Amino acid sequence: MKIIAIGRNYIDHAKELNNPVPESPVIFMKPDTAVLKDNKDFYYPEFSSDVHYECEVVFRICNEGKHVSKKFAHKYYDAIGLGIDFTARDIQAKHKEKGLPWELAKAFDHSAVISPLITKEEFENINEIKFSLRKNGEIVQEGNTKDMIFDIDSLIVYISKFITLRKGDLIYTGTPVGVGPIAIGDKFEGYIGDTLMFTTQIK
Repeated sequence: MKIIAIGRNYIDHAKELNNPVPESPVIFMKPDTAVLKDNKDFYYPEFSSDVHYECEVVFRICNEGKHVSKKFAHKYYDAIGLGIDFTARDIQAKHKEKGLPWELAKAFDHSAVISPLITKEEFENINEIKFSLRKNGEIVQEGNTKDMIFDIDSLIVYISKFITLRKGDLIYTGTPVGVGPIAIGDKFEGYIGDTLMFTTQIK
């Protein structure tokens, strides 16, 4: 299982970080050791002093696929969840300055919170999924998949040109506006609609 994550997939988020709106998907990877599930606590890593939360809708791949065409893309995912892409912003900034990859800022252990997954048939429209993130009871992010620059089918087509998709892979589809820093003691709760999908405490 691998995690394929999308950067800058919401226009307002790209703008809040002073990044250009991408013309094609921005892709980065996380290893399976990044997964944090079952509402487990997240322990603030010693190598960073500026970790940020980024709440994202997550799709699970159900078939192996290479060079997937748009008309068949919907057959390659079967379940949807919610997660957080934790990012060591200080490390990311240093690497951006030098033109280096982001992996140390994005792919560290337990940097990918994931909720239980819901079969896609339970959603009326996967291209209009409302989701939100609460920090200590206050809403800090609200998003809707209809606002993604690249929808899930387009992402599957694009990714599969370069990387073979395999059953169990997770695609993190990008975060909306409202990202911010975490602190020890914070509690995060992720919702799809009014349904609580995950909680995680910062330790």
